[in-house]
Amino acid sequence: MNKMIFASLGLLVALGGCMATGSGSESGAQQAASTQTAATDQQQRAKVHTELGSLYLLDGRSAIALEEARIAIAADANYAPAYNLLALTHMGLNELKQAEENFQKALRLAPGDPEISNNYGWFLCQTGREQQAIGYFMAAAKNPLYTTPTKPYTNAGICAFRVKNDKAAQEFLTAALRLAPDNNQARLGLAEVAYRQGRYAESRQWTADIEKAMEPTAEVLWMALRAERKLGNREAEARYALQLRRRFPGSPEQELLSQGQYD
Repeated sequence: MNKMIFASLGLLVALGGCMATGSGSESGAQQAASTQTAATDQQQRAKVHTELGSLYLLDGRSAIALEEARIAIAADANYAPAYNLLALTHMGLNELKQAEENFQKALRLAPGDPEISNNYGWFLCQTGREQQAIGYFMAAAKNPLYTTPTKPYTNAGICAFRVKNDKAAQEFLTAALRLAPDNNQARLGLAEVAYRQGRYAESRQWTADIEKAMEPTAEVLWMALRAERKLGNREAEARYALQLRRRFPGSPEQELLSQGQYD
């Protein structure tokens, strides 16, 4: 679009040099093209600062992420992803009022944006509004333009599990895994569902599948340890306990192990 705008401006300047001091129609066309170019430049600036802020947020540098989001909004006050970034950053800082305000602003500007819907759903899930959250997850998952619907299905499964709706959790997580067979977070969720329903061998199989695909996290080791304990496999239980202590000292899972709080 920028090339077309600049080409149009070049043509208007060339014509202006060949004619008498411009007609009103030529002046209006120049102004319209200039305005469009300025708007495009502002949007591009907002986009660049939002993407940069997102990288800082992933790196745990929240203060810089906030500043980048504010620069983006100053460039284009209607750029919804900048408000989404601001909301996520406030959420990470546990500034829930500011997070909610910015999520809602982002959704007003882009009501059909699946990424914002998914993120707001996660915020709702984290703040005790699980049923409301699932509606946002499903809106995101069913948007045909969303390239990663496995994410909201996974989040919906985790959210349903939290309110002890195991049937819905299993359906959502299975859908997430069907869409992305390498989704280990969905596998871990299914292991949790199986464990709570007393299907310990199935739970252990899910964690075994994860271990084949990646280095296990503290969550995965803890899940596998608990399943082995229920199955009476003391040697395997001890092996996982040793890994958890050595690799993740001070983790919440290691603390639960040291306290003997298995369930």
